[in-house]
Amino acid sequence: MSIATVDPTNGQLLKSFDEMTDEQLEEALARAAAGFDELRGTTFADRARWMSAVADLLEVETDAVARTMTTEMAKTYASAKAEVAKCAAACRYYAAHAERFLADEPADAGSIGATSAYGRYFPMGPVLAVMPWNFPLWQVMRFAAPALMAGNTGLLKHASNVPQTALYLDELFRRAGFPAGAFQALMIGSERIERVLADPRVRAATLTGSEGAGRSVASIAGRYVKKTVLELGGSDPFVVMPSADLARAAEVATVARCQNNGQSCIAAKRFIVHTDVYDEFAEAFVARMSALRVGDPMDDGTDVGPLATERGRDEVADQVRDAVAKNARLLCGGEVPDRPGWWYPPTVVSELTPQMRMYAEEVFGPVAGLYRVGSYEEAVEVANGTDYGLGANAWTRDPDEQQRFVTDLDAGMVFVNGMTTSYPELPFGGVGNSGYGRELSVQGIREFCNLKAVWIGAGAAAGPGAGAHSE
Repeated sequence: MSIATVDPTNGQLLKSFDEMTDEQLEEALARAAAGFDELRGTTFADRARWMSAVADLLEVETDAVARTMTTEMAKTYASAKAEVAKCAAACRYYAAHAERFLADEPADAGSIGATSAYGRYFPMGPVLAVMPWNFPLWQVMRFAAPALMAGNTGLLKHASNVPQTALYLDELFRRAGFPAGAFQALMIGSERIERVLADPRVRAATLTGSEGAGRSVASIAGRYVKKTVLELGGSDPFVVMPSADLARAAEVATVARCQNNGQSCIAAKRFIVHTDVYDEFAEAFVARMSALRVGDPMDDGTDVGPLATERGRDEVADQVRDAVAKNARLLCGGEVPDRPGWWYPPTVVSELTPQMRMYAEEVFGPVAGLYRVGSYEEAVEVANGTDYGLGANAWTRDPDEQQRFVTDLDAGMVFVNGMTTSYPELPFGGVGNSGYGRELSVQGIREFCNLKAVWIGAGAAAGPGAGAHSE
C-alpha cells in the first residue's frame, strides 16, 4: 500500500511519500537506541518539562493539526480540535503523575531476611508502536506520553493514509526538547514491521488496530520473545433496560454510534433493548440517526463526514447489504450516495440473526444494529455473544442492576448510563479478541517497564528511593 494523503470527500490524491530506504531505517533504529541511552539517564523533572512543552505546542498549533487530521481521514474539524485538546491533557497528566506512578514499591524486608527490599521500575528500551488512522493523534499520544515519561523511546509505524500526521508527530517531541531519537515516525509499509521487531534494539511493541493486524504483530513478537500490548476491534453492546432514561439513552446512543463517523473501536455498535421499552427507544433512536447531517467535515454544522477509505466504505455497505438480503429490516439509511468520495449515511438495522455478517462482525461505520430482548439474562447473553470484549454500555437506574452489569458484562470497560470513552485516569483495553494489556492510567505507564526486584542484605546502607529510571 502506498503512503499517501487521499481526500476521503472526493477520492483525490493530495500528496504521496516515499518509503524509507533500508539505510534510512537502520539510521532510525540506531537513533532510537542512542536516544534511549540518553533518555533513561534523565530525571522525571526533565521529562515532565519536555512533555509539558509538547502540550504547549499542541495547544498553540491546534487549528493546523486538526486541519491535517480532517484532510487525511475526514473526521469533523470540531472533533479533530477536541482530539488535539485531549492529547495535550494526557501529556500534562503524565508529566504530573509519572514519578508517583513509578515510585519504588517497598516490600517487607524483615520477613525475607533483608535490611531493605523493594521493586523498582526501569524503562525497557525502544518500543515499536503500530497505530491506526481513526484517531491519528490520540492513539499515538496515549502510548507516547506514558512511554516517554517512563524513559522509553518510541518508533511509530503509522497508518499509510495519515502520513502528514505521522510526520508532525515525528518532529513534535524533538521540538519540545526531548533528545534526538526519543520519538520517530518510520515511513514504511506493513511488510517491514517484522524487520523492525526482529531487531534486538527494539524491546517491545504496541498495536491498535484490527484483529488480523494484532495477531500478526503478536506472532512476530512472540518469535522474538518481545512483549506486546494489543488494542483491537470491538463490537460494543449498548444495553437499555426498562428503568433507563430513554430520551437521554437515545441521545447518547446516537453520539456513541456515530462518533468519528462511526469509525471507533469503542463505538457502541449493538443496541440491545428490553422489549418493554424497545419500541419507544427505537423510534427516538431512528429519528435522531436520521436527523444527523452528512456533509463536508470542515463545516461546523456537519455531524458525519465520509469514511476514511474506499475499502472501509465498501466493507460497511457489503455488511448492510448482506443483512438486508437475509431479511433484516432497514429502519433508516443503508444506501451508498451517488457522489464522489467515500460516503455512507447513518443507518439502523433491526431483526438481525446469527446468519448475518453484522451479527458477529465489527461494523466500522455509522451503522447500528438493534436487538430486542425479554429479560436481563437475555440482554447479558446477547451482549456477551461475540468474540470481542472491549467496552460495554448499560442503561438502567436500578442500583442492583447496575452492579450486576458491571460484574456480568464481559469487557475491559463498562460504562453505566454513559458512553464508553477513554480518560487518562482510567485503564483502557479489552479482553478476548479485543486484545490484552492496558493503556492509560497507572497501568499504562507500567506496561513497558521492567519491575526489578531489589534485595539488600546487612552491611549495605540503602533503601527505596524515588525510582528515577537511571542506571
